Amino acid sequence: MGSREGMMETSFSEGFRDQLELLMRLRRDVRRFRSDPVDEAVLQRCLSCISLSPSVGLSEPWRIIRAESIEARAAALRNFEAANQAALAGYDGDRAAIYAGLKLSGMREAPVQLALFCDDATPKGHGLGATTMPEMRRYSVVSAVTILWLALRAEGLGMGWVSVLDPAQMCRDLQAPADWALIGYFCIGWPEEESLTPELERAGWEDRFDSLTIETR
Repeated sequence: MGSREGMMETSFSEGFRDQLELLMRLRRDVRRFRSDPVDEAVLQRCLSCISLSPSVGLSEPWRIIRAESIEARAAALRNFEAANQAALAGYDGDRAAIYAGLKLSGMREAPVQLALFCDDATPKGHGLGATTMPEMRRYSVVSAVTILWLALRAEGLGMGWVSVLDPAQMCRDLQAPADWALIGYFCIGWPEEESLTPELERAGWEDRFDSLTIETR
């Protein structure tokens, strides 16, 4: 008898594919959260999906710090607000006005906040694929973020990636080990609204490309 993996169904129905596409379309970068708490069992179920993510050399370099204390969250918020003001100063005219009106963080409302790091010094994986391209470890963490994002969305939860911040300061504030590189700070909770359109597009910041460009050589 073959292995369980060998007996698995390897194709899916059109209905499943349609639902998967809808899930990906609904995977918005959420900034506006309700304050309702997230059930811990649901959260842990989603976090466990990270182990399904691919990683270079099977190194599994993702590391997670959950920001729960008042002090940790206040430090993260100060970090964002300082970086946000600095970013605003880099724009002028209409672009500055649009930027000033954007909500770029759900830190004040999101009930769950996580920082994801890459352990650049992990011995796991024995350097396979990372000796020539060490950045592959960090790409592996980004893949894990995507898996987590979809798992959360399937539960009705939303996630926002806060990238307007000082990563070195965040590492210090969260007392991350020296070999850990910040990949992102994430806010998780119940979205105030559902939308198939990115908020930045609705705000007039940028438009999506109409089609995917593929070059050949």
